[in-house]
Amino acid sequence: MILLNACQTEKSERNENTTSTDLNLYLGQKQPGLIPEIFVPNKNTSQDWKLGNPESLNLDEFYFTYTGNNPFEPLVVVYRNEGNSYKANKYKFNYNPSDSNTLYSRWNYIERTNSGWSEMRSLGPMFERKEWGIMTLSISNKGTIVIDDVKSNDVIRISEIKDGKREEPKLMSKEINTGKWTAHPFIAPNESYLIWDSEREEGYGGADIYISFRQEDGSWGKAINLGDKINTKFWENAAKITPDGKYLGFSRSEEKVREDGSTYWTSDKYWVSAEVIEKLRPKK
Repeated sequence: MILLNACQTEKSERNENTTSTDLNLYLGQKQPGLIPEIFVPNKNTSQDWKLGNPESLNLDEFYFTYTGNNPFEPLVVVYRNEGNSYKANKYKFNYNPSDSNTLYSRWNYIERTNSGWSEMRSLGPMFERKEWGIMTLSISNKGTIVIDDVKSNDVIRISEIKDGKREEPKLMSKEINTGKWTAHPFIAPNESYLIWDSEREEGYGGADIYISFRQEDGSWGKAINLGDKINTKFWENAAKITPDGKYLGFSRSEEKVREDGSTYWTSDKYWVSAEVIEKLRPKK
């Protein structure tokens, strides 16, 4: 992964250094510096959606893949025949940066074929345990998979490939699985760090984003809070790096109260230069 080496902090300087290619990659948005800014993509059009494998369409199940350039909302929408109507399920997918022909969503994946995308397939029984509840899956260049598990005390598990075989997902260390809960993991393509969110006593709010850097012996280092420029009194979560390695995107959510006393949640997408990660990386 290539990370940003330097970052302009003044908006005027960033605007001058923004190329038309950069604007196209990020839907016309001005790139942020070291201070998070709201990412507001343009309204999607039907041209951004592609029907999966239309030549062999199965009317019991078919799907659309989102082919737009929004790096924070990659989607697969699956329609299943429920008898009198179709039920739609929306899946956010991740992919191995060295293999964009396979898309992963929770315990499922689809593959690109000569005639289009395959049907949704399972990663296997080791990921389909009824006692687990997977919200997020992240995969590295080496095929290491990291998942969260909301049914088993909200923990994060890791599955590596050893001697050509995939290992059963196992609990990660206490450096990761500490706090009221842990969720939404993202492993760097080169496995040099892991990002996730957690609610901990030393945090700034309901949920903060943390990072752990992989040590030379293969273990994971202590959890590092991304700091008060990223984390606030609100809920920061679901962080991930854009495919080009330049930006960190995340959600910031807030619980609000209506006039009748009932509550509801609002959420905005933010992005910030990935240089914030390099500033936290331990010096050798």
